[in-house]
Amino acid sequence: MSRQPQSEGGMSQASRWVGCLRRVCVLRKNGKGRELRPSWQRALSEEGATLVEMGLSSVILMAMLFGIFEMSLALYTYHFVSDIARQGTRYAIVRGSASCGNTPALSNCNATGANIQTYLRSLSFPNIIPANLTATTTWYTISGSTYTLCTTTPPACNLPQNAVQVAVTYAYPLNIPFVTNTTLNLTSSSRMVISQ
Repeated sequence: MSRQPQSEGGMSQASRWVGCLRRVCVLRKNGKGRELRPSWQRALSEEGATLVEMGLSSVILMAMLFGIFEMSLALYTYHFVSDIARQGTRYAIVRGSASCGNTPALSNCNATGANIQTYLRSLSFPNIIPANLTATTTWYTISGSTYTLCTTTPPACNLPQNAVQVAVTYAYPLNIPFVTNTTLNLTSSSRMVISQ
């Protein structure tokens, strides 16, 4: 049976290695030969590097995540703008100049651009600021099979078979980290034929 070399203190070199592997040690030379030292003595100068790297990568990752969240909210707001433009047009097509006689109980018959904007601002959607919403209403008269822009006041343009177009603009405040705060003007329009 071979005998393992003994080191100081009566422990074999192999048993010193096993005990040291549990604590992660490295070999280090000194004047008397080889001696085992804990690895943390060697890595003292590098212990803050991981913390700095994690901090920098976390900042970049969080900025990207917040940017994705903000752009998702902008997409939701654009969907709202498209929907509200259609609702404004539907509101206008049933409130033409003949609507007061056809439907006496209808509120705001013979709607104007101001009435349509007030109605659209009264609709409540989450995360939408009504004051940032602007609605522009344009009427078109029919001549033959083409529509031309009506230049007179709405009662003369609000006739059945004419068309109405509602263009909605919403000023969306875009807040992305490390980017200058800007405002996106989201715009959508809808055109329909006046029914009454």
